[in-house]
Amino acid sequence: MKTNYLFPHRFKRIGWILLIPSTILGILVICFDVKFDFLSTKMISLYNDSLLNSEGFFKVFKENITDEIAGIVFIIGALFVAFSREKQEDEFIAKTRLESLVWATYLNYAVLLFCFLFFYGGVFFYVMIINMFTILIFFIIRFYYILYKNKRTLGIEASHQD
Repeated sequence: MKTNYLFPHRFKRIGWILLIPSTILGILVICFDVKFDFLSTKMISLYNDSLLNSEGFFKVFKENITDEIAGIVFIIGALFVAFSREKQEDEFIAKTRLESLVWATYLNYAVLLFCFLFFYGGVFFYVMIINMFTILIFFIIRFYYILYKNKRTLGIEASHQD
């Protein structure tokens, strides 16, 4: 099946190589406020409205970009893992991919609605940060679970036919 919107299959391996360490780094940043000093650099902000920095457009300020790098690498890795072609891309894979994306969207927003009702203040800020990534996480988990379950079912059926 020809799908122009998917990355080549080889991107999947690159995605996992990016996704796993960036996930670990992201958890360390969120839970333990890990920052690498060598990643402190001057940055340009399109707009900055902070209590500690002067507000306005196009300001230069010093920032540690550990969290930005973790987020960017996570997103690129997760996109590669989620949207790379399978070795055998067929109608079942395409249908599973679409259903998983819809399912992940519903679940993502159900979780977000729950968080709107039960998390407030600074904790809600962390919920929103994590929510930027959960749709891809939910999609990857469901898509690969369905593929695994299908492959296992086909393996069991093939062994029973012998």
